[in-house]
Amino acid sequence: MPARRRPRLPGILATIVTITAAVLALITIQPALAEVDRQPRTAADPVRIMALGDSITGSPGCWRALLWRQLQTAGHTDTDFVGTLPPQGCGFAYDGENEGHGGFLATNIANQSLLPGWLSATDPDVVLMHLGTNDVWSNIPPATILAAFSTLVDHMRASNPAMRILVAQIIPVDPPSCAECAARTVAFNAAIPAWAASRSTAASPITVVDQWTGFVPATDTGDGVHPNAAGDAKIADRWFAPLVQAITGVPAGTPSATPSATPSVSPPGAGCAATYQIVGQWAGGFQGEVTVANAGAAASRSWSARFTFGAGQRVSQMWGGNVTQSGADVTVSNAEWNGALAPGASTTVGFIGSWTQSNPAPTTTCTFG
Repeated sequence: MPARRRPRLPGILATIVTITAAVLALITIQPALAEVDRQPRTAADPVRIMALGDSITGSPGCWRALLWRQLQTAGHTDTDFVGTLPPQGCGFAYDGENEGHGGFLATNIANQSLLPGWLSATDPDVVLMHLGTNDVWSNIPPATILAAFSTLVDHMRASNPAMRILVAQIIPVDPPSCAECAARTVAFNAAIPAWAASRSTAASPITVVDQWTGFVPATDTGDGVHPNAAGDAKIADRWFAPLVQAITGVPAGTPSATPSATPSVSPPGAGCAATYQIVGQWAGGFQGEVTVANAGAAASRSWSARFTFGAGQRVSQMWGGNVTQSGADVTVSNAEWNGALAPGASTTVGFIGSWTQSNPAPTTTCTFG
């Protein structure tokens, strides 16, 4: 019987070493290739915009189509709407990728850490967030929803420390199955400006966009919740100006910003103009606004607006200013950050009130301090 040949161990070992070296080389190369894929963005790259929300944003969310068309018409063609969800039919071709997830709650998106994956896949520079309607419907307290908003903002800034964030005061809703949703939405919207002011930074500003005012569920939705064509147009119009500011890099007026001072200051009463407006009303309650404008030639240090209710109305809460009421007489004064108004500048404060038989709008006067 012939002798059995022994294996040539040195040759086998050499082969193993060669294969191992090749595998290690591939492992080393892959991260390098990944780094090549994540090259720094340049000024020539389009601004990437994520529309984040629920079915009001994504099903089909044709306000996004109208907003995209407005940007194109205005010459802002260096934009790219991004998202893991595809566009839906809105009657014309548009850039419609989005993160409008029907039925989703802000609290669930935050608690389940869903946003980081969407951000990683799309790398936005700007986020438009109309979110919270389903949370309100579920009777989740405003403080809990805003805590979820804070988590989402943290996720955005982890993805992009210079993220520009536009947060909507959400549209009013009046579904037949939720009689309390209208008032809950008002309470939630009222809490958003103070939250935004506390979370906004110079590097990553948060701009509050009022989608509530002037939106009427009876005529601007088909079911009390989801916008129809008229509602889509209103939503797009409200997003347009602050989005353009975010795209162009012009400061979008962070809630905590204080207007720059000027050498001269208006004497008390000079040039102060105030207007009162009812922007939404429901059984027993309403939302109002007082706008104070500087029609003078010099800046103000502070301001105070006054009006007298004529039908027993009461102010229950206010944002953007301070309020006192004695009987029918109401005095509204500036917050810390909006007392200084340059010539031609204005500021608006919002409030929630109650009424019984009627709700006439009072005459409003103001003075500068």
